[in-house]
Amino acid sequence: MSRVWIVMPVYNEAAVVGDVLKHLRRTFPHVVCIDDGSSDDSARICAEAGAVVVRHPINLGQGAALQTGFEYALQDPEMDCVVTFDSDGQHRVVDAWDMVQRIRSGEAQVVLGSRFLDRRTQVSALKRIVLRTAAFFSKLSTGMDLSDAHNGLRAVDRGTLGRIRLTQNRMAHASEIVNQLADIQPRWVEHPVEIIYTDYSKSKGQSLLNGVNILAELLVK
Repeated sequence: MSRVWIVMPVYNEAAVVGDVLKHLRRTFPHVVCIDDGSSDDSARICAEAGAVVVRHPINLGQGAALQTGFEYALQDPEMDCVVTFDSDGQHRVVDAWDMVQRIRSGEAQVVLGSRFLDRRTQVSALKRIVLRTAAFFSKLSTGMDLSDAHNGLRAVDRGTLGRIRLTQNRMAHASEIVNQLADIQPRWVEHPVEIIYTDYSKSKGQSLLNGVNILAELLVK
């Protein structure tokens, strides 16, 4: 037996997370939601939707939430793969499923989502420039030729996951994951995914300037 665990950081997503989990658990029944100090009913809604809920008593940031989720999933001896999946409705279940199949086929140990391998995702010109610039600098620092270095939809096999240790608690974890993968050197591929930008998800997202600042911080460390 083997199974996939979905690792989902959650912070004040009560408005949408129930619907996200309803659709997600039809395909992936094993979901751990890390409630990162939410002040709303997110934790209760996640539990009622059938997810395992691990709670941070205070908000520690998405990187810390992912690390907590990784450590939880690694406790399951039958886990062979984890998928990091956003709680705000931006990710598609079918993309996550296809990424897992690329790992289970033996093609790769890590599959990284990219919104730039096809034209489905509608990205503003400015955001496209910033994300492509981030990918360029990521290649310079890690040697990994990624088209989308800051995509939150990822599938990682058990062996690789056990070697990842996130220390950047907040959004800089996205670059930190790439840096650690460059050191671990697993077999990796990018996979075309569609990111669904809604008014809600855009209101929760990082600003473009903050994204540039994150990259700059990691480059000087």
